[in-house]
Formats: sequence, C-alpha cells, structure tokens
Amino acid sequence: MTTSFIPAAGTGVPECSCPQGQAAASMVSRRTLLAGAGALGALGAVVGVAGPSAATQLAFAADSYTGDTIVVLSLRGGFDGLSAVAPVGDPAYFAARPSIAIPASRAIKLDAMFGLHPALAPLKPIWDSGGLAAVHAVGQVNPTRSHFEAMATMENAAPGSTIRTGWLDRMIGLTGPVSTFGSTAVGAATTPPSMIGPSPELAVRSVDSFVLSGAGTATEEARWATAMNALYAGAAPALAAPAKAAMAAVSTMSGLKAAGYVPANGAVYPKGAVGDALRDLARLIKAGIGLRAATIDVGNWDMHTGLGASDSGWMFRQLTELGQALGAFNQDLGPKMADVTLVTLSEFGRRVAENASGGLDHGHGNVSLVMGRGVRGGRVYGRWPGLATANLVDGDLAGTTDYRTVLAEALEQRAKLSSTTVFPGLATGRLGMFAAKV
Repeated sequence: MTTSFIPAAGTGVPECSCPQGQAAASMVSRRTLLAGAGALGALGAVVGVAGPSAATQLAFAADSYTGDTIVVLSLRGGFDGLSAVAPVGDPAYFAARPSIAIPASRAIKLDAMFGLHPALAPLKPIWDSGGLAAVHAVGQVNPTRSHFEAMATMENAAPGSTIRTGWLDRMIGLTGPVSTFGSTAVGAATTPPSMIGPSPELAVRSVDSFVLSGAGTATEEARWATAMNALYAGAAPALAAPAKAAMAAVSTMSGLKAAGYVPANGAVYPKGAVGDALRDLARLIKAGIGLRAATIDVGNWDMHTGLGASDSGWMFRQLTELGQALGAFNQDLGPKMADVTLVTLSEFGRRVAENASGGLDHGHGNVSLVMGRGVRGGRVYGRWPGLATANLVDGDLAGTTDYRTVLAEALEQRAKLSSTTVFPGLATGRLGMFAAKV
C-alpha cells in the first residue's frame, strides 16, 4: 500500500529559472566540502598504518556484513521521469508535450501504459530478465521546487524530525564494524549530505587518481607511511584511527591501480562521468574491500530549454550515456549483481507541460529505476495517478509513493537491516519489489 503526498492546492511553490538553481547547487557543494574538510585534513596530514595489517583489517570488516552493496545513483538537477519511462498510454501526456513527448511508436514498450525512452535501449534486456524495475510517481512528503531544499531534505530523509545526519550514514551505523571503504562516494572529491554523520566515509574521484598528496611514487608513499607511523606511535585511538584509515585507503588503492582493470563479460563503458564512475564502482565491488553503500552523482538534468526529440538533443544524449553505463555495469558484474542493489534518485521531477522554450520547469512526481538480481523486475511499481488536469498538483505529476519507501524496502530485504531509525516516521506499507536476501 502506498500513500499519496500532495501539497495543498494553490501553495504557489516558486519556480526557478535556474540561476537560483545553480546557486543552490553551489551551496550544496560548499556545504559538502566543509562537512568533508575534517576527513580531507585527516587524509592529508594524518597517515598511519599501511601494508598487510591494513588489508587484514579490511577483509575482517567486510566479512561482518552479508547484505547487498546499496548504490544510490543521484541524477542531480531534476530528472524528467516522464521522458525516461514515458506514459505513452495516457493521452494527456501527448497533449501536454506536443513537441517533446516520446512518440508511442518510438518508445520501448514495457506494459500497456509505459514505454522506455529509446536511448535507454541497453536496459531492456535487463528488464526482460527481471533485473530491473521502475517505480513511477515517486515524490517527497513536503515537495519543493528549490534544488537546494529538495536535495537537502532528500538526503537527510527524516522530514519533521530534528535529525541532521544523512540517511546513508544512519544505514552504515547499523551494519557493524566498518572498513575504510564501507561508505564511499565514487566519482567525486567530497561525500554527499546523505553520508554526513559519525560513520566513516570516503570520497574517491577515481581509482587511478587516488594518491596521497606529496607521495607520487611507491617509494615516497613508503616514506610517508614510515614517518606517520612514527609520529602517531602510541597516540590516542581518536588520533590513530583516522591515520590508519587514511593509509589503509592509500595502500588498497595502490594495489588496485597496480593490478589494472579490464571489465568482464565484454562490457564496454561509455566515456563520461557516469560511465567512468560506474566502471570504478564495479572495480571496487569486485575487489571485496568491504563496500556497503556507494553514491554516484550525475548532473546536467536541469532542462529548462531545448530538451530535444526522442532521437536527438540534450535528453537523448544524457540518457544514451546513462543507459549504456548501467548496461555495462550490469554486464561487468554479472553474477555479482546478486549482491548489489542500485537505485536512481533525483530531488524532484519536471512539470507535465512543456514550456515555450521546448523544455520543462521544476515539478514533483518522478521515476526511480531499481536494478539488481534481488529485484522483482520487469514491471512498473507504484500507484499511477494519471496526467489528466484534475489529477495534477499545481501542474505536476503527483507523488503517490514516498521515495523512502523504495529505499526502506531495499534495506529491509536486501541489506537485512531495520529501516526504522534510518527513516523515522515512515509508513510501514511496502511495494513488494524485492526478494528477501538469504
């Protein structure tokens, strides 16, 4: 059972012409940078144990958690779910988008109502095999069209409470002793707000560029390790722990870089931010270094103008890379996808009607894609409210499924964790879209 979260009519949630949206995104970046400053300082100035002892510590921590690696792929800027999983069975969709709707003849049919954008064709075989599902009309309890507010609320995931930690940090806190790589942001220099809190986290822009500042060679790295081991010998645990974590990360990454990486099963990742990040994520998962939660942020979805057609343009290019990258990730991991659950999220969707610039302004209801072998895939979940004018909320697709419902079920069924403290106050209804992990 799902619950509808609809703002009061006439609230007049302000539109954003996106200088404000860009400023908000910048504010998020500054906030994240400041939140991560302590960790970055520790990596730069507090370096401790390296070598076999660090590898042993990582292996031990990895063994204590038997749930899936939970991956959150954040599509920043307000992803248009009505383009990605188009309601081609709803006549109001075509009436609202005369120049940018996905033609029914071009959509990849999923069921009587929905069709996949043709640029996402690499995902159809995964859908057909039951490894991919969608949840449509996903939203937040208190929707807003402000990038900053929507992102902050989504990553905190505790509306109406005084909790200030991120939901992934709370998740990691339930999983027991955690390794250096237990909670990792991939493809970024800083961790997102969802990871803010007392649990350790790590940001990895890329595996091959991860180095200790001032130690560009193995010889220099060893000299740093010797110096920092001596400096922190006998230090209090509060000081020694960050040092050990820092050098464990450096040591592990050095080994991964030295080994090189060739994707398995003929997988070919597209060049670009999402392809590069998912390739590195697959590399970290296969390394067995205790990865429990990972985030990847992909921007450039704020399409107020020139969204494009179903076979060209801005959205087509973005979805082409996204589809190819997700397809390669699934192919690369192969059977290991039985231990991975990936969920796409965005702070809000777009308005139903196109604007005069051939784009879409900020809206509400959206789609989430969920991938993994623990997913009961091949179907669209959630209550579809329809796009008739009477069913819209201030011109937006209504959000009939709280996005936290999807995440909570993933934690309960695939991570084998209680979701109560991670998502306080969340209703108990679930979609039944995950098989229980044994």
